[in-house]
Parts: sequence; structure tokens; C-alpha cells
Amino acid sequence: MSITKEKKKELIEKFGQDNEDSGSPEVQIAILTEKIKNITEHLKGNKQDHSSRRGLLKLVSRRKNLLKYLKNSDEERYKKLISELGLRK
Repeated sequence: MSITKEKKKELIEKFGQDNEDSGSPEVQIAILTEKIKNITEHLKGNKQDHSSRRGLLKLVSRRKNLLKYLKNSDEERYKKLISELGLRK
């Protein structure tokens, strides 16, 4: 259910300001989005996996808070990230 090192590195290169930037909000949101997609797929086949469902809710909450932070600090970066990740249609 977690993401591979290669996928994580790819997300860091795409959304980070340099290849070592894993702490910026854009990178963190992109990684959380990938994890959320993986867990959602897992839960489609395992409907009674309540511990994964709880973990999913925690990840969604963390992503929501990071998105709120990014929107309040720099709305231009927020809009760009939302469009690239395909969130909030």
C-alpha cells in the first residue's frame, strides 16, 4: 500500500524545487495523494479493513491541512498544484 522509492523520487523531482527537496508542501501533498490513491484501491477490494480506513482518514486530514497552509501562504502555487494533481474539479 505504500509507494515505492522510485515513485517517491519521481514525485520529489517533479514537484520539488530541487532533487533533494522533500519538505516543501507541494512534495508532501503529492506524496500523500499517491498514498491516498493506493489505499483507496486497497479498500475497494478489502471493504472491512478498518485499520487501513482509519489510516486513510488520517492521510486525508494531513493533506487537507497542508493544502490549507499552501492556499493561505501562496495561492498561485496552490492553484498550480491543484491542477497538476487533478484535485478539486
